[in-house]
Amino acid sequence: MKEIFERRSIRKYQSRTIPFEILKKIIYAALKAPSAKNRQPWKFIVLTSEAKEKFVSIMRQGIEKEENTKSLLPNSGSYIAGAKHTATIMAQASALIVICNPTGHSLYENLTPEEKIYERADIQSIGAAIQNMLLEATALGIGTLWICDTYFAYDDLKNYFGDKGEIIAAVALGYPAENPSERPRKSFEEVVEFQ
Repeated sequence: MKEIFERRSIRKYQSRTIPFEILKKIIYAALKAPSAKNRQPWKFIVLTSEAKEKFVSIMRQGIEKEENTKSLLPNSGSYIAGAKHTATIMAQASALIVICNPTGHSLYENLTPEEKIYERADIQSIGAAIQNMLLEATALGIGTLWICDTYFAYDDLKNYFGDKGEIIAAVALGYPAENPSERPRKSFEEVVEFQ
């Protein structure tokens, strides 16, 4: 599938709006992803215009707290600059899709082994849905960036979304204003073992 080889993480976007019908096609692709026990543990929140700006503002507020006062990720301080840059990319994108797990558990909860297994299976399922979105977007000429830096603003974003569930990731979308080359990959021999 050529989209697997053509997909890139896009960090610069044109100031063009993505038509609603294209956004719907990208999300429909996500809905076709496999999921553990067919639980389909996802909710997709599409943010554009003012809603996107509000999300980015709250993310920046959370990153500032992470950097200066309350730290959820004390050993990840070297990544704060990257999280700030991600917020700038999100502000530039035409749309954001925030992916939540409505039945997910808070980072602060103590889970039983069974609950941990379900949580991990749900994360895998959501990852498959996100990958479907990225590939469909690539096929439609839309650039994407899969974002996990939302964890630097976990508490603020969680409070903002309330009962929507646990925020797992976000995807920035827009018409690309760059054409990056492929990033280095580990060799086949390095990561594959036949037994």
